[in-house]
Amino acid sequence: MIVAFSVTPLGVGEDVGEYVADAVRVVRESGLPNKTDAMFTSVEGEWDEVMDVVKRAVAAVEARAPRVSVVMKADIRPGMTDGLTSKVETVERHLSA
Repeated sequence: MIVAFSVTPLGVGEDVGEYVADAVRVVRESGLPNKTDAMFTSVEGEWDEVMDVVKRAVAAVEARAPRVSVVMKADIRPGMTDGLTSKVETVERHLSA
């Protein structure tokens, strides 16, 4: 499964980069395949391990912010591996045709 999620601290002012970095650090240290862009961090793995990473990432932000907003989207596709890159490669192949 792939989960794309964003964690936004509320009540800490406009500059939230250092809080978001706390969440991304948890994801990167998990060892699971992941990518971060301007809006979301995507992480790939089995249900329990991905949800554990998301929970710990939220907790890292929650430890420093009075309120946290979380947005998640999941692609649950049993047997699929390397979806983070293969899905993008498929789109790129169609674009170059």
